Amino acid sequence: METILRGDDVRSPRYEVAWERPRAKQWAICVFVINEGEKIRKQVRAMAEHAPLVDVIVADGGSTDGSLDGALMQEAGAKALLVKRGPGKLSAQMRMAFDYCLAEGYDGVIVIDGNGKDGLDAIPSMVELLENGFDHVQGSRFIPGGHHENTPLSRYLAVNVLHAPLISLAAGFRYTDTTNGFRAYSRRLLTDPEIGVFRPCFDRYQLHYHLAIKAAAFGYRVIETPVSRVYPATGKTPTKIKGFGGLFAVMRQLVETCTGKYDTDA
Repeated sequence: METILRGDDVRSPRYEVAWERPRAKQWAICVFVINEGEKIRKQVRAMAEHAPLVDVIVADGGSTDGSLDGALMQEAGAKALLVKRGPGKLSAQMRMAFDYCLAEGYDGVIVIDGNGKDGLDAIPSMVELLENGFDHVQGSRFIPGGHHENTPLSRYLAVNVLHAPLISLAAGFRYTDTTNGFRAYSRRLLTDPEIGVFRPCFDRYQLHYHLAIKAAAFGYRVIETPVSRVYPATGKTPTKIKGFGGLFAVMRQLVETCTGKYDTDA
């Protein structure tokens, strides 16, 4: 298949459409991944169970481990494999995925991490909530019906004592699990110029926070839905945030987003 290059590093980072097939569904689910090895291969195969509901799109941040290819996409019945070639981290991957999904005509986009921690059984409820007109659906392991295992104490405290309270205060809506990347967004939310998703300032982790805040603050329909997140019982905690410097950078981005740095009129 011929590689197609899109993006301009402004609206979205430059990216390759490394593999694709025609759109088949109303909704897409985008998997954000970089160098997850066998975990992402297992997850993509497992997501084939939900093919009747959603088109699966893998949004790769530039993996170098050889874990993703067209053969896997074909086997799993996926819609597309996007590979970021331009600058930025998670928020840049998100802009890449949203650029592609809006161009393909999807009415809403579910997003999920590609490290195998999230329970895929919440996908149908995400779709149902989008179908019922919700614009921002936040997955939460901390509400009735949610589930979490082996959550590091530092993560638990960070979410419940700092992260969720700050975003809830800025949004005017009580969120309980604001670091959870299992979410869903409507097309009308993603295309609102006052929210301004497609800006290069969203290059690290800010876009998740910005969307959660502005969706509620601007009167869009917002809801949390139960999800499951299971960390490994042993070994290193899966994370792309490295060391004290990485943690400090994330906290700075959180405070900046909550205080309006990324507002379109800032």
